Amino acid sequence: MAQTRRNSRRGPREAPEPPDSSAALEIAVRFLGTRPRTRWELERRLQRAGALADVTEVTLERLAAMGYLDDVAFAAWWTDQRDRHAPRGRRMIEAELRQRGVSRDVIAARVETGEVGERAPDDEALPATEEERARIALERHLRGRPIPTQPAELRRIGMFLVRRGFDPETVRATIREAGHSEPGGS
Repeated sequence: MAQTRRNSRRGPREAPEPPDSSAALEIAVRFLGTRPRTRWELERRLQRAGALADVTEVTLERLAAMGYLDDVAFAAWWTDQRDRHAPRGRRMIEAELRQRGVSRDVIAARVETGEVGERAPDDEALPATEEERARIALERHLRGRPIPTQPAELRRIGMFLVRRGFDPETVRATIREAGHSEPGGS
């Protein structure tokens, strides 16, 4: 009963008008303003805003023609961001790209050309191989502490790297290398 009275004070809620093409373009540009997006992410954002399918398609095509919507460029940007800030293994990067709607064809092409996982370094500061990514992830995780010697702690560190998308062989090699590179390591 109280709920009925409360709703009657506000009046009936009307559905907002779906955005027209200029409003949809503004929504899309604002969404793209924070970081690059995939076509799928932008399409979902416009759907949440209530844009009609034809308005959404026209907006996406217009942004793609202007160069603001490119899944291949997004995949390159995403990989570089991961390498700079939070190194991940090839498997994790591929999964993150799939979650953001990058097609399997684009991901497969990047893997085939070596741009996900092992790639030629454009920037000297970026890791070029999966092993370098794993080493950097381990160093950041340890934060200057020596690598532990207890088997349980080593397993925990290994699982951390596996959760980051590194394959078990790379994890074992990275931990082994880190253990030998420590002063007094065996």
